[in-house]
Amino acid sequence: MPLSAAFDIPDLAATEEFGRRLGSLLFRGAVVALTGPLGAGKTHLARAVAQGLDVANPFVVTSPTFVLIQEYPARIPIYHFDAYRLSGAREFLELGVEEYYESGGVCLIEWADRVADALPAEHLKIEIRPVDENRRRFEVTGTGAGFERVVQQLSE
Repeated sequence: MPLSAAFDIPDLAATEEFGRRLGSLLFRGAVVALTGPLGAGKTHLARAVAQGLDVANPFVVTSPTFVLIQEYPARIPIYHFDAYRLSGAREFLELGVEEYYESGGVCLIEWADRVADALPAEHLKIEIRPVDENRRRFEVTGTGAGFERVVQQLSE
């Protein structure tokens, strides 16, 4: 049974803190599905997660909208996807995403709701809901034992 928790994030600094903590809790083979409207902060959260994974230069983490996939060396390799321009799960799978899932890195997928059928059964979903210009609400759902533990640890 998936485990869910909600987190009220008051500002950009809290987003960064949350992302760094999440990155420190992730493990090889982790898949993180990021959803939310345009401008919600998906890329900013992905950058903070990369910091938690000890990426050398967090400023290289940018939206991969036009290149679709960015790879970053870190404590665990990071594969950062953006599904915004894709027509659906089939096109996402044609990128060879399953090989990335099995590579032992961490996959961060922006606009994951557009390719939901291509996500592995076990993953972490973070739905970012803007409350106002600065505040966000993160609805985090872990499906699978490892991801349920991550949600539990984030809640402590």
